[in-house]
Amino acid sequence: MAERLNSETFKEKAFQPGKLTLIDFYSDSCVPCKRMVPVFAKLEEKYGDQIYIGKINVAYEQNLVEEYKVMSAPTLIFLKDGKQIERLTGAKKAAELEEIIDKNI
Repeated sequence: MAERLNSETFKEKAFQPGKLTLIDFYSDSCVPCKRMVPVFAKLEEKYGDQIYIGKINVAYEQNLVEEYKVMSAPTLIFLKDGKQIERLTGAKKAAELEEIIDKNI
């Protein structure tokens, strides 16, 4: 299951050298955000340790929301070696995320 991150744990977990990271900026009241939960579970099952998936609650982590210029939830940001390589907004299908993952792992 995707791990919930906060300001203290974000850099340690999201910036793992050589590892692709997917960060989900979400809100508890966001219906499209809730639709992403089984998608993330499928990705974790398929890719295992090849990808790290973390979640940031936009209501509680304003400094990260501002740093990454998140304007809506869900916002999905792919990071590799500490750099943003892809950004998507809104609920997405697993196949769309798999395409990004496959070209970056």
